[in-house]
Amino acid sequence: MGDEEKRYYTIGETSRITGVKPYILRYWESEFNLLKPIRTTRGQRRYTSADHEQIFVIRDLLYSRRYTIAGAKRHLQERRAKPQSTLHLEQDMAPLWKLRDEIRHDLQDLLKLLK
Repeated sequence: MGDEEKRYYTIGETSRITGVKPYILRYWESEFNLLKPIRTTRGQRRYTSADHEQIFVIRDLLYSRRYTIAGAKRHLQERRAKPQSTLHLEQDMAPLWKLRDEIRHDLQDLLKLLK
């Protein structure tokens, strides 16, 4: 089963997918109440694709747009408070699409080197 078919991801897998260190993910859980991975009976975190999307948004706000933690929290609260029709999905998703394209380009370059 490929990664795109998985329902749950460990913190290590999530770290590799999102480019965010595990200790940062744990910290963000305490700061951003919208990031709540499922816990196993042993207390291990299990992230979903929806969690990954939230992590990408938080990462963009903090690292690319240079928001503070408090500013990012406010921004996310305002987004949730707006009616769905007023959200600017195109604008909000643009940094993620750019990141996706950069990753795709890097992977293509890596593939060329391996051949």
